Amino acid sequence: MLRFCPRARAALGALLLAGGCQAAVVTATVTDKAGHPLPGAGVEIAQRKKAFDPDVTVVTVGTPVTFPNYDTVRHHVYSFSPAKTFELKLYAGTPGAPVVFDKPGVVVLGCNIHDLMMAWVVVVDTPFHARSAEGGKARLEGVTPGAYRLRAWHPGLATDAQPPSVPVTVTATDLDAPIRIEGVTTAP
Repeated sequence: MLRFCPRARAALGALLLAGGCQAAVVTATVTDKAGHPLPGAGVEIAQRKKAFDPDVTVVTVGTPVTFPNYDTVRHHVYSFSPAKTFELKLYAGTPGAPVVFDKPGVVVLGCNIHDLMMAWVVVVDTPFHARSAEGGKARLEGVTPGAYRLRAWHPGLATDAQPPSVPVTVTATDLDAPIRIEGVTTAP
């Protein structure tokens, strides 16, 4: 059974139809022709009102991410995830250097001072990615015709669960490819 809380968002490796996800923005990474992130074209995960904003971010491997603190209190951002381990010890403002996410995988973020602060960075090895919008749909632009594997991830999946994936073939016309995420749980 598919259950989503109103604030849940899914990260995508292609089009996603997962019903019930709240509106989110499509995330794009600025890259050169070879698909590598351009210097200075990083992504921002802010801290506002003792929360990460956005709570789910999708980036390609090699993307620098800054963590500006817009709160009046200091934060201590960290991750012990296998895809990226780092600490930005107690700080206000914006740390001097961004964090570069250099391996694919799901990175769970936390704040050592505010235990309820949590966010996810989904690091992918493809330039084709998005976050779901209202209704659970996302759109990928610039996908050339060919065979692909559609993957989806949601923060409500168990940490040991394999994200669902389906094979798709893209032709010269638009393609709507539904993918269902089973076993998602959310906090009440």
